[in-house]
Amino acid sequence: MDPRKLSALLSSLVSQLLLLIILLFDSNKTADTHFSDGTNTFAGVLNYLLSSQQIAASLSFVSVSRKRKRTHCSESDSEPAGEQTDPQLDRVRLGLTRDPDSFKPFFRMKSSTFEWLAGLLEPLLECRDPVGSPLNLSAELRLGIGLFRLATGSSYPEIAQRFGVPESVTRFCTKHLCRVLCTNFRFWVAFPTPDELNSVSSSFERLTGLPNCCGAMDCTRFSIVNDNNGGIDSIAAQIVVDSSSKILSIIAGFKGNKRDFKVLECSTLYKDIEEGRLLNSSPLIINGEAVNQYFVGDGDYPLLPWLMVPFHDGFPGSSRARFNAALSVMRSSALKTIASLKNWGILNRPIHEELKAAVAVIGACSILHNVLLMREDDSALCETMGDYLGHTQTFHHQQHYEEDSIEASAIRDALAEQACV
Repeated sequence: MDPRKLSALLSSLVSQLLLLIILLFDSNKTADTHFSDGTNTFAGVLNYLLSSQQIAASLSFVSVSRKRKRTHCSESDSEPAGEQTDPQLDRVRLGLTRDPDSFKPFFRMKSSTFEWLAGLLEPLLECRDPVGSPLNLSAELRLGIGLFRLATGSSYPEIAQRFGVPESVTRFCTKHLCRVLCTNFRFWVAFPTPDELNSVSSSFERLTGLPNCCGAMDCTRFSIVNDNNGGIDSIAAQIVVDSSSKILSIIAGFKGNKRDFKVLECSTLYKDIEEGRLLNSSPLIINGEAVNQYFVGDGDYPLLPWLMVPFHDGFPGSSRARFNAALSVMRSSALKTIASLKNWGILNRPIHEELKAAVAVIGACSILHNVLLMREDDSALCETMGDYLGHTQTFHHQQHYEEDSIEASAIRDALAEQACV
C-alpha cells in the first residue's frame, strides 16, 4: 500500500479509537471549541482525556521518516511513478540551512519548530493531492508554502515564483494546510476542563488578587476583500485567553459591523454559559457575596454575573479605580493575543480569500499561535501591544446597559473591595 495512504489510514484509526474510548469514559462531558459559530469538534472532546502535548505525542508515531525520497503515483496503477524529489534540495529551498534569524520572518517560527511541525503533519499533508495532479513535493515543502502565505501574506503568484511551483500548487498547499490544522488539530484551541480552569484562575489571581477569573474576552476585526465589488469588508472574531495569552476559545465569521456583545450573544459560548454547561463550578464567597467563575471584558460588553467589565466612574484612588486597573492587567493578555495574531502577514492586511477560506485562515493562525506558546517559540508573538495598549486604559466606548443586574453589580462591588487587599 502507498505509504501516504497507510499513514493517513493509521491516523484515522487512531482518532476513531480515541473517540470511542472518550465516549465510553464519560458521556456527560462536553467541550467548546469554535472556529465558526455553532461548531464543536472531536478534537475538543479529546482535550478531556489528554493534554495537547500528550495528544501531539500520541499522533507523532504515525509520521514516516522525512529522510526518504518520495514518489507519487497517478490515480491509475498502470501509469509510471512521478519524478522523485530530493528532500535536501527542499530544505535549501525552504531556507532550513540558513541562519535561524533569517528563517523566522518567512515562516513566523524557529526552524526547529518548523521541522517538528512538519514531522507531526507529514502523513496528513502528503495523503492528499489535487485530483489528477499528483504533487512531487515533500511534506516540508508543502508546509513551507502554506506557512509562507500565512506568515507574509504574499500573493500566490509571488509564492509560486519563490518556490518554483505553479500558482495552483501554492493555493492547494495553503488551503490544505489550513484544512488539516482546523480539522485534525483543533484540540490545540480547546476550552479548558474544570480542573484546568482552576489553574487558569489561579494564574490571574496571582497577577491581580482577583479570584475565580477564567479568561479575558475581547473581539477584533479582520479585513477581507469583497469578491463581488472589490471593496473591503470585515469579519469579527471573538477570543477568550488565559493569562499567558493562550487562546481558550475563538469564534470567527460574523459580519464585522456587529457589536462585540452581539457577537457574544450569537455564539454557542454564550448559550453554553447561560444554560450552565460552562463556568458552572461552585462559587467562592468574597466579601459576603457568592462569586461564580467569570470572564473579564471591556466596556463594549454589558455587566453580567459571569462577565466583569470596568466601572465607568472609577475615581483615582478609589476601590473602583483599583478594580479597573486590575481588569486592565488581565485584559492585556487578550490584547497581546490579538496583536500577535495580526503579526501573521495574512491577517495584517485585507484577506484575499472567500469568507469560508478566510475563517479557516484565522483558525489556522490561532492554532499556530498556541503551538508557538507550547513550544516556547516567540517568533510570531507580539512584544509590544502598540495601539492596543491605549485601548486597555480607556473606557470612553463603554456602554451603559440598563439590563445590568443587581446580582452582577454586587459581585463586581465585592471584587472591587478584594482588589484593594
